Amino acid sequence: MKNIKRIMAAVLAGAMIMAFAACDTKETTDDTSSAADSAVTESAASAQESAPAETAGEIKFATDGKLTMATNASFPPYEYYENEKIVGIDAEVAELIAQKLGVELEIKDMEFGSIIGAVQTGAVDMGMAGMTITEDRLKTVDFSDSYATAVQVVIVKEDSEIATVDDLQGKKVGVQENTTGDIYASDDLGEENVKRYNKGNDAVAALVSGVVDAVIIDNEPAKSFVAANEGLKILDTSYADEQYAIATNKDNKALTEAINKALGELKADGTLDEIVAKYIPAE
Repeated sequence: MKNIKRIMAAVLAGAMIMAFAACDTKETTDDTSSAADSAVTESAASAQESAPAETAGEIKFATDGKLTMATNASFPPYEYYENEKIVGIDAEVAELIAQKLGVELEIKDMEFGSIIGAVQTGAVDMGMAGMTITEDRLKTVDFSDSYATAVQVVIVKEDSEIATVDDLQGKKVGVQENTTGDIYASDDLGEENVKRYNKGNDAVAALVSGVVDAVIIDNEPAKSFVAANEGLKILDTSYADEQYAIATNKDNKALTEAINKALGELKADGTLDEIVAKYIPAE
């Protein structure tokens, strides 16, 4: 069952990449190729693409003169605090999108699980937080083209008996609540084996203290957490591959189109690659 889900997720990722190539340098797509929800988005995404074109109209902003972005700033290197300022890949990309739209960027830090609701109600203009497209999320918000590829990995203690993903069966696994890591683990391992935390570093702290046996999270923040906590390691085998995208309000098609245009330009001139390389140097 698990292998079938991963094959379906891989098909989705390939379809999204082909869509990007056909749309003149649009970025390939968001919250870590294994997941049930990630896999079933193929039909939802296809339906969205094949639907009759709507008139975009005028861009609506939650606050005049500002592009308001909701995020969860505990997900390095995509978003995190540097002193009092939120920085990272998503913050820099969002800043450039705002510049292209001729407005100021405002970033609001909130729990990851609150982001979709904030976008849906119009409290913010977009959600950008290492977020993957899923069928459930597509019911309430739209998504931009993809702008980053990510890998979900497993963190364990160095002396752990867990050596592969298959060894997670029957173990207690920590995840950040409402992320795709949460979705994947709950589906693959069972709700009773998953412990949810508001922040990724809370899940890692639970691993260090022995409350959970492993943590499933995006590879890049995983590297930061392992570097900051002696005695931890990342398994060599990835748990899932996915694409990140920007969540937008379904009634704000003009904003979604403008974001896609901006992402396409940032990809075409190499700026997007430069930002990613700045935070994730080639090894």
